[in-house]
Amino acid sequence: MTTLSPQKTAGPAMPTLERVTQARHHRTARRRTVVVVLLVLVALVYATSLMVGKTFYPPSEVLAVIFGQDGSGATFTVGRLRLPRATLAVIVGCCFGLGGVTFQTMLRNPLASPDIIGISAGASAAAAFAIVSLSLTGAQVSAFAIIAGLAVAVIIYLLSYRSGVAGTRLILIGIGVAAMLDSLTSYVLSRAAQWDLQEVMRWLTGSLNGASWEQALPVLIALLLLGPLLLLTSRDLTATQLGDDAASALGVRVNRTRLVVIVAAVGLISFATAAAGPIAFVAFLSGPIAARLVGPGASLLFPSALVGALLVLSADLVGQNFMGTRFPVGVVTGVLGAPYLIYLIVRTNRTGGSL
Repeated sequence: MTTLSPQKTAGPAMPTLERVTQARHHRTARRRTVVVVLLVLVALVYATSLMVGKTFYPPSEVLAVIFGQDGSGATFTVGRLRLPRATLAVIVGCCFGLGGVTFQTMLRNPLASPDIIGISAGASAAAAFAIVSLSLTGAQVSAFAIIAGLAVAVIIYLLSYRSGVAGTRLILIGIGVAAMLDSLTSYVLSRAAQWDLQEVMRWLTGSLNGASWEQALPVLIALLLLGPLLLLTSRDLTATQLGDDAASALGVRVNRTRLVVIVAAVGLISFATAAAGPIAFVAFLSGPIAARLVGPGASLLFPSALVGALLVLSADLVGQNFMGTRFPVGVVTGVLGAPYLIYLIVRTNRTGGSL
């Protein structure tokens, strides 16, 4: 009986190992490049948002305001209006991007976005009810929306749970819950007094008008607390894409991981929605755009957060300055996102994929 020598068995394996290593290094380098480019773009659009408006302020005046060295008209316009608005746009964009891609990754479906499966609709319906029926304002409406977003997420999760959570079942139940909540919102609006309608519609559309540091601070705290939690669980979250059994075999505590990421993602979405309203399709678009840029095999959480920030910043900049009249940011993102949603549904249907 003959045996294979170690040289003969080890030889062919080395090129394969080298190719795997090279592919891994290539993915890492590509991801780092994409992250750096996105950071630069966010910084550029952020700076442009501070300079551009009815009055253009050069970078020197903007920097003087930021460092507290300017006493001209730029102090009010940049310091009180543009700076909080642009900062809130970055924060809520990161929250929507992180929350959206978390659901899409966990449920292995690009349609599994919080604004598709009813979480944003729950926060919106609660805010409309709080304004019209309870006559609440400001922080009270935000708190009501946050609690409602979390409650709707729990209800959808429980309704879709049957020996585990299947992505298709959760999405379909979420769409049904979203439809009921949208009907409830329409009913509340039909009974609203005229002076309440403008406030409710501004909130439902998704707008950064009237942005302030008081609005931005709670969302920033939520992002600083829940964002790192999601990033720390990114490997376990990626492993769940292989299926519950495979992830468990790799040492992932599937139920605990799913609970942690759901709570964190819903918290981010709820706080962002409470601050700026349900800015349409940012959570839905950020993950797929980041996936196209980064490529397969890499974590999408941080790139998606940057894409979300870039989308909200850019849409608000365009809506405020380049469309003839001023449009809320949610109108611009809705125009961008609706065609992509139709395209995604058609593509999924043609390829035989399930929704």
